[in-house]
Amino acid sequence: MAKRDYYDVLGIPKGSSADEIKKAYRKMAIKYHPDKNPDDKQAEENFKEAAEAYEVLSSPEKRQRYDQFGHAANASSANGGGYGGGMNMEDIFSQFGDIFGGGSPFDGFFGGGGQQRGGGRRVTKGSNLRIKVRLNLEEIANGAEKKIKVNKQVLCGTCDGTGAKDKSSFQTCKTCGGSGAVRRVTNTILGQMQTTSTCPTCNGEGTQITAKCNVCHGDGVVRGEETISINIPAGVSEGMQLSMSGKGNAAPRGGIPGDLIILIEEIPHETLKRDGNNVIYDLHISFIDAALGTSIEVPTIDGKAKIKIDPGTQGGRILRLKGKGVPEVNSYHRGDQLVHINIWTPKALSREERELLEKLQSSPNFKPNPGKHEKSFFERMKEYFE
Repeated sequence: MAKRDYYDVLGIPKGSSADEIKKAYRKMAIKYHPDKNPDDKQAEENFKEAAEAYEVLSSPEKRQRYDQFGHAANASSANGGGYGGGMNMEDIFSQFGDIFGGGSPFDGFFGGGGQQRGGGRRVTKGSNLRIKVRLNLEEIANGAEKKIKVNKQVLCGTCDGTGAKDKSSFQTCKTCGGSGAVRRVTNTILGQMQTTSTCPTCNGEGTQITAKCNVCHGDGVVRGEETISINIPAGVSEGMQLSMSGKGNAAPRGGIPGDLIILIEEIPHETLKRDGNNVIYDLHISFIDAALGTSIEVPTIDGKAKIKIDPGTQGGRILRLKGKGVPEVNSYHRGDQLVHINIWTPKALSREERELLEKLQSSPNFKPNPGKHEKSFFERMKEYFE
């Protein structure tokens, strides 16, 4: 696939200044940052594409060559891969981590559970919460909305999560000057080496609190309760985990909230058994109904359904109710209900019943004949799934 024009990637005209290029890159990097778009491959590619464009356009020499030859200049590059090519995520963060002077271009926007890449101002992330949600078969088949009270860390209402007594309680960190990072220059045999690390005084926050909130004691969070509405899609199964972004514990001092992890637990049905997306029901009929045939109502997820028992039905036969099973998650396909026929035999007989059965016992129709029997249970199961 042909590469897009670098100016189009950053959304700027060709004659843009260095500051305009930097501002445009920062905007694109924030939009497609992997912390903001987890598990989004397209966002990751856009993020890399923006970094590649900035690498070229921020360098006067590379920009001049690009303006003259475009992407064709890659073929004559001495590194064999061309400018901007083959960049990975670590290259991007290490190379552009402090282009805005005082930490990463993403300072104040992303957390990742602690310190930012590049040693800039740190934004913390709250811890995740895990809860169990119990669902019956009807809720699993049709989807459900659950309102659940969750005990967790919430933002302090007194200080709005800042941890400070009031606005005047903040002061700029004197060690890092508010950047959240400190830089050190070390003389080595290769020359001077500059390193950037989180400020040890303010822990990367850039500010210090002179007077803490009396309620949260400077943490910015307190224990509280929140009612969360959870929309559970149809077709979930036992042990499946769902995630709600930002519904976990609040983070100290205005950080990013953690996630809420929902573990699905199925409540066994009284009469129906789930087998993947299919539902199984064991139907017991008398040998008289099996011999003469009948119509019987059976339970399903959606209520009652009437099925026909043909005369001469054998034990072990499987009847299928198409589309009466459980749907697949995020799909229109739905499983079936399989009705297993079982012949019920009475254990106690009256004298009249016994005499009647003894007369029938001598009839050829009541003597087993394997050659005339229908296919076995296992043969029918094999044919069904084939």
